[in-house]
Amino acid sequence: MSKPETTSLYEFFKLFPDEESARVYFETKRWGDHRSCPHCGSTNSVECKDHKPMPYRCRDCRKHFSVRTSTVLAESKIELHKWLMAIYMMTTARKGIPSTQMARELGITQKSAWFLALRIRETWLNNKPKDGGSLGGEVEVDETYIGGKEMNKHASKKLNAGRGTVGKIIVAGIKQRSGHVVAEIVPSTSAKTLQAFIGRHVQAGSTVYTDEHSSYVGIPYNHLSVSHSAREYVNGIVHTNGIESFWALLKRGYYGVYHYMSVKHLYRYLNEFANRHNTADLSTIEFIGATVANISGKRLTYKELINA
Repeated sequence: MSKPETTSLYEFFKLFPDEESARVYFETKRWGDHRSCPHCGSTNSVECKDHKPMPYRCRDCRKHFSVRTSTVLAESKIELHKWLMAIYMMTTARKGIPSTQMARELGITQKSAWFLALRIRETWLNNKPKDGGSLGGEVEVDETYIGGKEMNKHASKKLNAGRGTVGKIIVAGIKQRSGHVVAEIVPSTSAKTLQAFIGRHVQAGSTVYTDEHSSYVGIPYNHLSVSHSAREYVNGIVHTNGIESFWALLKRGYYGVYHYMSVKHLYRYLNEFANRHNTADLSTIEFIGATVANISGKRLTYKELINA
């Protein structure tokens, strides 16, 4: 399998040198050759002179619209060229990019960059396998804990309930040996919780590889495990190295790039890393194109984010 083609920053600006080129790209990815009204769905529209008050007007419902209407770009004052640049940065940054750096690169405020990045992540939600169904074949399952150490927290934030995993968020993950990853926040590591998680995402008849955690005992699959407590990490084809490699990358992004992921937005960050992993076979431009093509119906307001 050949390595997907990457696009350098220099090449990116050659492809999209200005706002007009970005607008055309967004419109092409959203509508193709047949522009449609996001209000009524009609393809009978006319381009407005000077693009005011909006670029297009529907001849059927008589409403004005643009490529931003009814998308994550709605009511955003940030230029489309900067939106495209932000998507490029989030696509090519393997461990993610902090909003502070994005703000400097785009010449906008940190608050705007944070909101921009979260709206881009919104287009990556509900990422499914290529066949649209559950994971099958050979899969690896594991759980991990996300969060800072209790000893490093401010006194008002400490739970005073011990050390280790105290105060951390539990995340369960499944990696298909062929590549696809699913990661979710789970309330506990009980057998009921973890086995229900596996049941939602793994096809019947699949082979499931885990560690020796007691919660995996009795799962209705061809189940094979390794004993990490006995320093057994690989036993032939039995191991969980794939999903653990994904956890390693996620935590490098957590500690080295973002430094903190809030509980209410953690699922968005999990999906960000999973989506980059699951689209590793796409070229940079293909990944950007898939993101832009998925902007419709993803309306997200700042109020929704801060009140979530």
